[in-house]
Amino acid sequence: MPLSLAIKTLLKRTLSDSQRRTLKYLPAKLLWSRDLPRLARWFGTDKEGGHHYTQHYQRHFAPLRRKPLNLLEIGIGGDSSPQRGGQSLRMWKAYFPQARIFGVDIYDKSCHEEPRIKTFRGDQVDAKFLRGLVRQIGTPDIIIDDGSHRNEHVIATFHILFPLLGPNGIYVIEDLQTSYWTQDVGDGWDGSTDLAAPHTSMNFLKSLVDGLNYEEFVADDYTPTYFDRHIVAVHFYHNLVFIYKGLNNEGSNLLGKRFQLDDESSHALHPQTLTSDFAGTVRHPSPPS
Repeated sequence: MPLSLAIKTLLKRTLSDSQRRTLKYLPAKLLWSRDLPRLARWFGTDKEGGHHYTQHYQRHFAPLRRKPLNLLEIGIGGDSSPQRGGQSLRMWKAYFPQARIFGVDIYDKSCHEEPRIKTFRGDQVDAKFLRGLVRQIGTPDIIIDDGSHRNEHVIATFHILFPLLGPNGIYVIEDLQTSYWTQDVGDGWDGSTDLAAPHTSMNFLKSLVDGLNYEEFVADDYTPTYFDRHIVAVHFYHNLVFIYKGLNNEGSNLLGKRFQLDDESSHALHPQTLTSDFAGTVRHPSPPS
């Protein structure tokens, strides 16, 4: 029997739920604290196995592992059951030893709260709720949308939360396969038959890519959007995207700097009371060898 399975079996037989949850962090810390795929399997999140996300998370998040940051994840898992879910919150807690982990779900998941993990019940497209949440927890440095995966929800949540993300923060969206689902599997977004369908999450995200180069646009009457000015990198993987926030104002090597960008404008949509010590800590991952 594998060591991890033997440990799980022993804990399940002899300890209460709360005791098991507390002690489960010990082998995670001792054996796999830097190995996100192993942590995902240990805590039982489908970010590894059901999906293959943790290899990409580790590549992007490894330089941040010991930073004192705020991580906000939309979607705690387990559907309507209060006891189910929470696996990824505990994985993030184990991987980021100095981070505060916050989870949002449409259902009550408060039973998963513990030191450094706090849950909130609310709708991921409720702007008033989300802005109030950010005022309460402070500026998020990492936001992960693992919520409903409905295209209209993904797009609306991004419009609400990306401006509230800390300077140089990272916004992640999972399960982009829903962009291609047809009516046969329950939702008619149908991006498979129309790869340019404007209402899908993927096409919304693809529309952001041109904005990386807005300073090269030759149209004199073009007005850069908030996303043009504050997205500095977009990394796509299978069903997964990482969007890096920053000041996108390098200028064109041919056209020069034609747009004025106030350094403070990155905070323009942030509640004025929020601050972050995270600015300047994000490094873009090196290309794979």
